[in-house]
Amino acid sequence: MNIKDALEIFSETHPGMVRSHNEDSVACEPACGLVVLADGMGGYNAGEVASGIAVSVVVTEVSYRLKYANPVERVAKDGEDLGVSLLRENIQKANASIFHAAQSQPQYAGMGTTIVTGLFYDNRVAVGHVGDSRMYRLRGEVLETITRDHSLLQEQIDSGMLSVEDARLSKNKNLVTRAVGIDAEMQPEIHVHDVLVGDIYLLCSDGLNDMVEDVDIQSTLCTLQNNLPLAANRLIQMANDNGGRDNVSVILVRVKRTFAVPRGWMAKLLVWFEK
Repeated sequence: MNIKDALEIFSETHPGMVRSHNEDSVACEPACGLVVLADGMGGYNAGEVASGIAVSVVVTEVSYRLKYANPVERVAKDGEDLGVSLLRENIQKANASIFHAAQSQPQYAGMGTTIVTGLFYDNRVAVGHVGDSRMYRLRGEVLETITRDHSLLQEQIDSGMLSVEDARLSKNKNLVTRAVGIDAEMQPEIHVHDVLVGDIYLLCSDGLNDMVEDVDIQSTLCTLQNNLPLAANRLIQMANDNGGRDNVSVILVRVKRTFAVPRGWMAKLLVWFEK
């Protein structure tokens, strides 16, 4: 099964109602089932540069490697899937690239970015993230956040200092505890989740979930799940109608059919000839 035939993918980004330019970056590579979203931070246009570097590095490197390799191959050094290893390695590579640019060019000093990325393969999705950009999953009518923010606010919720309800009113929403490009070394958080036909996956910058309640995101996705362009447009419009204080970006992925990786030497040979 060709992965691009199994998934429907749509992305949209908007500067919002307050910011003069857009520091978010998004990219989709349907041929290998890869989606990436980054929300940059920094003075002048440095945030835009940081998010652009992060997305470019991950998409370019991962898609190139998967032209000649299978994401379910085992990596000898630690036994994990190649797809998982590629996400980790290239988020770290993006971190090094951004950190070097910030150190060598004064106008980019202190720039960084969040990132959330999904690699769909073998009826699973490997999710890598740093910061507070999120991935949600709608399964049936249940919306679940399958990433956990790397933020001061999330730490306060986890420790019991704040309730989820009080957190909605906090002024510390944008204080991330981990970001790409700020430090010389950084560890992305990566998890693998099983995928079911009918699932909807939403990747978003905090410009969406800071402006729109999860219950309203759920309602919109349930209603418009068969029209991803309209759903994306509606989510962004809701964020802007509620103030649009930040850039807002979304990527939507709908699972149309299964996409198990073929096993056996003949299946692998057929896949090789299809490339």
